[in-house]
Amino acid sequence: MDLEAESHRNDHLKKRESWRTVLTLAYQSLGVVYGDLSMSPLYVYKSTFAEDIRHSETNEEIYGVLSFVFWTLTLVPLLKYVFIVLRADDNGEGGTFALYSLLCRHARVNSLPNCHVADEELSEYRRDGARLSPRAGFGRKLKSTLERHGALQRLLLVLALIGACMVIGDGVLTPAISDVEVPVACVILIGLFALQHYGTHRVGFLFAPVMTMWLLCISAIGVYNIFSWNPHIYQALSPHYMYIFLKKTRRGAWMSLGGILLCITGSEAMFADLGHFSQLSIKIAFTFMVYPSLILAYMGQAAYLSHHHVMERDNKIGFYVSVPGKLRWPVLVIAISAAVVGSQAIITGTFSIIKQCSALGCFPRVKIVHTSSKIHGQIYIPEINWMLMVLCLAITIGFRDTKHMGNASGLAVITVMLVTTCLMSLVIVLCWHQRVIVAICFILLFGTIEVLFFSASLIKFFEGAWVPIALASVFLVVMYIWHYGTLKAYEHDLQNKVSIDWILGVGKNLGIVRVQGIGLIHTELVYGIPAIFSHLVTNLPAFHQVLVFLCIKSVPIPHVRHKERFLVGRIGSREHMIYRCIVRYGYRDVHKDDVEFERDLVCSIAEFIHSQGTGATTGNGGFPREDGRMTVVGTCSSHPDGIQMSEDEKDPAELPSSSEQKEINSPPQARSRKKVRFIMPESPKMDHAAREELHHLTEAREAGIAYIRGHYYVKAKRGSGLIRRLAINFGYDFLRRNCRSETHAISMPHACSIEVGMVCHI
Repeated sequence: MDLEAESHRNDHLKKRESWRTVLTLAYQSLGVVYGDLSMSPLYVYKSTFAEDIRHSETNEEIYGVLSFVFWTLTLVPLLKYVFIVLRADDNGEGGTFALYSLLCRHARVNSLPNCHVADEELSEYRRDGARLSPRAGFGRKLKSTLERHGALQRLLLVLALIGACMVIGDGVLTPAISDVEVPVACVILIGLFALQHYGTHRVGFLFAPVMTMWLLCISAIGVYNIFSWNPHIYQALSPHYMYIFLKKTRRGAWMSLGGILLCITGSEAMFADLGHFSQLSIKIAFTFMVYPSLILAYMGQAAYLSHHHVMERDNKIGFYVSVPGKLRWPVLVIAISAAVVGSQAIITGTFSIIKQCSALGCFPRVKIVHTSSKIHGQIYIPEINWMLMVLCLAITIGFRDTKHMGNASGLAVITVMLVTTCLMSLVIVLCWHQRVIVAICFILLFGTIEVLFFSASLIKFFEGAWVPIALASVFLVVMYIWHYGTLKAYEHDLQNKVSIDWILGVGKNLGIVRVQGIGLIHTELVYGIPAIFSHLVTNLPAFHQVLVFLCIKSVPIPHVRHKERFLVGRIGSREHMIYRCIVRYGYRDVHKDDVEFERDLVCSIAEFIHSQGTGATTGNGGFPREDGRMTVVGTCSSHPDGIQMSEDEKDPAELPSSSEQKEINSPPQARSRKKVRFIMPESPKMDHAAREELHHLTEAREAGIAYIRGHYYVKAKRGSGLIRRLAINFGYDFLRRNCRSETHAISMPHACSIEVGMVCHI
């Protein structure tokens, strides 16, 4: 009974700790996710009534706008995002590229060039049923149509890129929107971006109290105005007043939709910032804190306007007018503080989107800094942070019309929402395996609302709406050129790959020698030997004692388990000591440093040799004749009972021994700074050839590891069109030369890196 009571107590403590974590994340999300959305009461009514709407002796216009605001907030952020879209997370990651990643797995429309069927054996693929075909006939037809037609796959990619680019554009515009003077705004912006490197966790705790105070403040003011000026304002929540508003104002009502749209700016951050928090924490924060506060704030403003607009014809419409006189200065201070915080949501979302795009081969390589050891989605990207700051300062200084910037931000927001709706309709059919009628209802309900708002925003193209289009166009060109160039460079490698038989045959004429050490040939190919290696050995006829063709690739899932990280196979016969190692990372995985990575890599090869020598290997994936069957091998931590590697400078006699383990040491004549040995289980027994192979691997590891990678000078093929020459010779080549190199992206030590130059015509 004591053990049972102790077990129940431990379960209770775990649940309590879990809820404490969720509530803590919900509190942090107030300062990160909901800043922009919570600031909308400052300017929605002001922007809406600034259009062609003229006030009459009745309150029909005010009631109509409140009804529009209420139902827009209820249908889009609450119903669409909280109850539907957040459920379409890609194993905890959100945003348009998370939806695209889901579709890549379920319909095989992957934009990554080096994808392989073996990747579908990963646990994340099997867990969410990615290999299951849709039950409905239309779903199966849609899946096969997408897989057959490359044009539809490119269209889907462009759609996801447009959504990502509009998020980045909104990340530039939102921080620039403020009502303070230009010098003060610039100082605030610099301070805001300077805080980003502290990470979402610290920024959330810093900003959450400000947003909590702001939400409580607008709620209290709203309740005061309702009971003071118009207790019957709740009647305006009826959809009937929307019809009256549209009928009475006609074109003015359509124009005013651009102002009403501002009440949901920031809603897309709930999905884009999902990786920084959790689905449940975001739902709790919005449903129980943000949504009620916003509704009360808008109802309070409408109650005040409905009482005062007839008596005071010259009364200015705005948030501060409805604040009681004695509280205006304190509320102004809180509002300015909250306005600074309001930009945080979209900045954080931009970091998440950029990381996903980069991992899926659609954005140049950037430095990803993980700011939390517990929440892997909490990241900071220095290059993007300072780029956003420069663009924000430029817009703030050169484009100070707040109304025009509001129009620009509204168009960016509604475009992202439209893209999300389109992708979600495909997810409903292909990933959730629902009937097509469900997807049609989804797109009809939310698509109709968003198309109306989009048309009202687009009509203001020359009044600021051109800004997000211009920004998104620049980012879209950069993303597509990078993706196109990466794809063509891979195709060039694939077409010019060579066989091991050719290498060994040429080696007799060249007099190729094997030197001590391990040579890691970095390649994007998942099979075949890259042309860069043949270029190396024909000009410098020597390569290492152990040769490893290393492919570090991203797969369209957030995480790859440690036990599934490595795929190892042999190229040629055993005596050649040539291996292929494919290292798979999800787009939320943290890449290890060079020392830990080298250890895991060598251990994975040793484990492969051990499994081959004991007959315990399991094949995975088919490859050409010179490539052996690949074996899934995890990291050292994933198989603690398997082979382990020890590196030290001590004599082996000083190290602890075990009766259940046997040591395979390197020959005593080997001279090196480190003593390397493999510690293996006693059973099962290995054959003699495998033991000799491990001896050679130990010798090579003691001699050191060299990283060899190609440095391509990319040029367009002769006869290419003007657009292709511009894209390759100037666009892609410029990005490759000026963005972070592969060496930094995979933590190659510079002292051990060798670059082999080669002209690549694509």
